[in-house]
Amino acid sequence: MEHNKEGLAPASPSAQYFNSSALSISIIAVLESEVPINDEHTMSLLKDVFLPINPRFSSIMVENEKGEKQWKKVEIKLEDHIDIPIFPTGLSPTSYDKYLDDYMSNMAMDRFPQHKPLWEVHIVKYPTSNAAGHIIFKLHHALGDGYSLMGSLLSCLQRAENPSLPLTFPSHQSSKPKNGRESMSQFFSLIFNSVSDFGWSMLKSISIEDDRTPIRSGDEGLEYRPIVLSTMIFSLDCFKHIKDKLGVTINDAIVGIIFLGTRLCMQDINNKSSQAHSTALVLLNTRTMKGYKSVEEMLNPDSNTPWGNRFGFLHVPIPKLKDPKSPNPIEFVQAAKEVIKKKKSSFGVYLNGRLLEIVKKLRGPEAAARYIHGTLRNSSMTISNVIGPLEKVALDNHPIKGIYYMTVGVPQNLTITIVSYMGNLRVTAGIEKGFLDPQKFKSCVENAFEIIFKAADEIPM
Repeated sequence: MEHNKEGLAPASPSAQYFNSSALSISIIAVLESEVPINDEHTMSLLKDVFLPINPRFSSIMVENEKGEKQWKKVEIKLEDHIDIPIFPTGLSPTSYDKYLDDYMSNMAMDRFPQHKPLWEVHIVKYPTSNAAGHIIFKLHHALGDGYSLMGSLLSCLQRAENPSLPLTFPSHQSSKPKNGRESMSQFFSLIFNSVSDFGWSMLKSISIEDDRTPIRSGDEGLEYRPIVLSTMIFSLDCFKHIKDKLGVTINDAIVGIIFLGTRLCMQDINNKSSQAHSTALVLLNTRTMKGYKSVEEMLNPDSNTPWGNRFGFLHVPIPKLKDPKSPNPIEFVQAAKEVIKKKKSSFGVYLNGRLLEIVKKLRGPEAAARYIHGTLRNSSMTISNVIGPLEKVALDNHPIKGIYYMTVGVPQNLTITIVSYMGNLRVTAGIEKGFLDPQKFKSCVENAFEIIFKAADEIPM
């Protein structure tokens, strides 16, 4: 991102959409520390490591005379971006769980002020049942997507056992080359899928809403309501086992399990909702990549893994329970596989991106932001995931035992995020407070995992 003489640089269209009157979406990333937190080096770490990562971390958004938003470099006061909450002393870890939940719920609802750069660091020094302390980054989505911001976070982390060694990540799944006949068949499939996906996505964004169910109220203003976070941990090896037995990808298995768990939860609350029309927005990274690149490479204008918001929404119908009394668990994973494969085999994401550009050009960025708001509001849930390191990491000599994140400010009752770390998958559900019981949802997803793992395990190799 290059600044002109006035210290201004153009904000990308996505950055303008995500920081508008219609949308203000942020990402909260949580690092669970194994040891009590010593914040002695916080200022120097932010000044010397975090801020130099990207000029956007030292910039605010301003609007020019044409209504276009730009990044403007400013002098930054680090103390304005650090919050260390004070809770009552001497409480039990389970009591601090409640304080942390309430604190994060309030943090999620707060919108960033526009007079300072769009990020914060919250240091919670009180021990909970999960960690000795928490380091929480809140970053506005206008700064970048999960891939960009995870890359930034990784720039601040080191391998806990040997900082001189690089971090490694789960292997990337690549597709097999197709022969000529398959390529011709895929071409026609591509055209058909592109037209149908684009048309369906446009209708979903403008007029067709999901049914109102136990996971979707359809209310206005959900982005301003408090949420509660519920996290689950699964073994990555177990998902690999399901993948090998069913001939699917790990992402297919994850989405299938979340879909089954969601339907089981809906049915448990309202039996009729097992047949309701519900859609998930599955976020697709549109970069050509096989892993994380350095921040320097992402900031290169010619990079194939560029910084910014480079993703699209896949509208994926949540499969219905054909037999609510005896669901076929494998069908959910296979259905997720087929639908996601079909959606990826189209230019629907690209065409929707072009449509947003046209809307922005004709009616301005606020109109494009309202279109995205409609896309989110008319669906039932959003699912996103990022890849984390295989090794234990440390931040300023604080070993990190767990990592999770959540997208907040979304006009939905339910948001799901997934991150891999140290051979595990951390699934987090962001749920509107008082709307859906987080323990019930967590139990249903964990039950779905057990059901699908058992069904897959019984399939002979």
